Amino acid sequence: MPPPAIPSPATPFLGTITEVCIVTPSHVKTMDGLLRLGIGPFQVFNFTSATVSARRFRGEPGDFELRVCFAKQGDLVFEIMQPVGSGRSLMAEWLRERNNKEGIQHIAFDCKNIPMAERKREMLARGFEPAMEGVWQGRKGTCTFCFFDTEASAGTVFESIEFSDDWEDPEHEWYPEPPQEK
Repeated sequence: MPPPAIPSPATPFLGTITEVCIVTPSHVKTMDGLLRLGIGPFQVFNFTSATVSARRFRGEPGDFELRVCFAKQGDLVFEIMQPVGSGRSLMAEWLRERNNKEGIQHIAFDCKNIPMAERKREMLARGFEPAMEGVWQGRKGTCTFCFFDTEASAGTVFESIEFSDDWEDPEHEWYPEPPQEK
């Protein structure tokens, strides 16, 4: 029997990697480890029903709650996500499948800044459904995020994020402390 045909590459549209995310059962332990490597400080946010609207999980209304931490490293953002509570999420599934072992669970692309609706259409045309999504509320503006079901095909989950032009970070904590002014 001949080997399976190798698909020709589709037209690229993912753009630049903007974020790498580590999913963990302990965001503090993971932040401490990254701080030892010179990554940080971290902004720490809570994703709950009060801060994220339009939550969806595998095509149904979502109830996920997460502790989410961000540290900028040049043009790349390191993200840490820890599921909290009993809500269903890709992150909780990922930890459960790996016996609570932390690791890189997804990467995010800017999709050349095309509108989110176009990103979703393009991913659907390539056979990738939205697996988890929501709209994070900023102090001003919103951030729409969508995780696509790419893990079986690509070995990890791909995310895309779209900030409104008027985005301002919502209230958050700094860990271990705010960055020093230069």
